[in-house]
Amino acid sequence: MSRTRRPAKPETISVAALIQAYSYGVFPMAETRDDPDIMWIDPEWRGILPLDAFHLPKRLARTVRTTPLVTRVDNAFDTVIAACAKPARGRPKTWINDVIERSYVELHRAGHAHSVEVYDCDELIGGLYGVSVGGAFFGESMFSERRDASKIALAHLVARLKVGKYKLLDTQFVTEHLSQFGAIEIPRGRYHDMLRPAVDARANFYELGGAGAAVSGGTVLQLITQMS
Repeated sequence: MSRTRRPAKPETISVAALIQAYSYGVFPMAETRDDPDIMWIDPEWRGILPLDAFHLPKRLARTVRTTPLVTRVDNAFDTVIAACAKPARGRPKTWINDVIERSYVELHRAGHAHSVEVYDCDELIGGLYGVSVGGAFFGESMFSERRDASKIALAHLVARLKVGKYKLLDTQFVTEHLSQFGAIEIPRGRYHDMLRPAVDARANFYELGGAGAAVSGGTVLQLITQMS
């Protein structure tokens, strides 16, 4: 992994700097939640989740189809990134410091970062957020306070990206959690070859519905199946 450490800006990383970094395959992280410094990461091996090979396990597919939980997008971005920044069971520390949290809230307000949220009535119980540049979506982090909540969010994200004509879903790294859905690692050079045309492509995150819109699990499963 290639890392370059540089001092963090006092308040935020600019929207322009973030978009440029992602366009070149680089993303920021902090060592820990309390570390004020930023590392710019360009991994030797990159995690991606091929949209045309997304695998939804049978049990989870049934859950997505039958759950009474409601999934929306961009309804509570600030709350989602704050939840992702907190320690959780199996995750005693995170890489999202205050600079990153503030910066991505600004990126969201500029229309380049999105959240997928899962609700039990009005209670937010899970979700994810990521960055959108052209036809590339860069998954950043997810959280779950109930079983399968973040997995439901991921299924909804994949359906939305397929409908919106995205070309690339970047997961940064591959974890056991992501590998069950078909995530793979590819070398840096191949990733950059895929990234350039994806960033230049036109895509629409809201093709399946705008901010706050709810999409049924049945629709999500149908879209994932028909468009694979």
